[in-house]
Amino acid sequence: MSKQRLNNIFFFLGLAAVVVMLFTFDVSFVELWEHICHAGYWLIPIIGVWIIIYGINALSWREIIVSEVRRYAQSRADASPVPQAPEAPALPATVPSFLRIYRLTITGYALNYATPVGGLGGEPYRILELSKDVGNQQAASSVILYAMMHFFAHFWFWFSSIFIYLALAAVGDLPINTAIATVLGIIIVFCLIFFWIFSRGYRKGLVVSTLHLLGRIPGLKGWSGRQLEKRGETFRNIDQQIASLYAEDKRAFYRSLLYEYLSRVIQSSEVFFMLLLFGIDCGGGFTGLTLTYLHSILIVSFTTLFANLIGFLPMQLGVQEGGFVLSIAALGLSAALGIFVSIICRVREIIWIVVGILLMKLK
Repeated sequence: MSKQRLNNIFFFLGLAAVVVMLFTFDVSFVELWEHICHAGYWLIPIIGVWIIIYGINALSWREIIVSEVRRYAQSRADASPVPQAPEAPALPATVPSFLRIYRLTITGYALNYATPVGGLGGEPYRILELSKDVGNQQAASSVILYAMMHFFAHFWFWFSSIFIYLALAAVGDLPINTAIATVLGIIIVFCLIFFWIFSRGYRKGLVVSTLHLLGRIPGLKGWSGRQLEKRGETFRNIDQQIASLYAEDKRAFYRSLLYEYLSRVIQSSEVFFMLLLFGIDCGGGFTGLTLTYLHSILIVSFTTLFANLIGFLPMQLGVQEGGFVLSIAALGLSAALGIFVSIICRVREIIWIVVGILLMKLK
């Protein structure tokens, strides 16, 4: 099947998913319109801030792509008997432009939001498109590395949010009791376990070990064995490239991680805008607005944790709403505010999904 035909399949699947989501909204169109009118001009910064967020995501992915291409070019140069000219460029011309990476970032996330089990749509599409610039193996390894970095940053965001909560509890801004302390302790252990898993993945690769793990699941043993038999060498090369990022280019690794973490912090601003819309500013002034922003970080942190634990639903239908309601109620705010925040965030997601799907046809 040609790459253009696969592109068209992704495009029409994305459009179909948008139509389904519009007709399965949790509220009537009348209620939806009332919420949108209530948001008013605040919709502009709520939707617009994602221009910055996706830009930071693209910078994170670009760090990985540039590192991958540089190391691939260096390995080719080392293997070549012909000496390289001193004035030769450090990077080959196949490194895609930032705008192309930015477009693929938006489209990839749009497909991830619109398909069950986030990643079944966006990641294959990114590999398909990026392979036109850097080749199949480099495209696959850079997309896998970015997906790993995306989730790795999630865990650091959740982990650091625990200490934000504890700091606010210490100054009497948030409650703390045995039940809350137990939940926070469980999240800390959960994050530490996955930090260890990610460290092994970054040191030894992830693809081959994942296929071996899938082979232990009834019904997948034969498929896993066939994949390893047919493409084992390719998968081992991809794993080697994954391990090389941390081992050989730590600067790119940590810059990519920092960008991804920063995008989570900036993502919290959309909740911050909605809290201000409802007049919730913790007394105003620099201190009050800072506290409100920290509350927004905690709301986003808890909601994304809840949504990722049950990530097999398209757009985490119902899960994200429940996460917003629970996290906002845990901070002593009304459940009605949680419903409003979840609906406006859902509207923002649909708008950006449409943008991402349309960008698939932009050359």
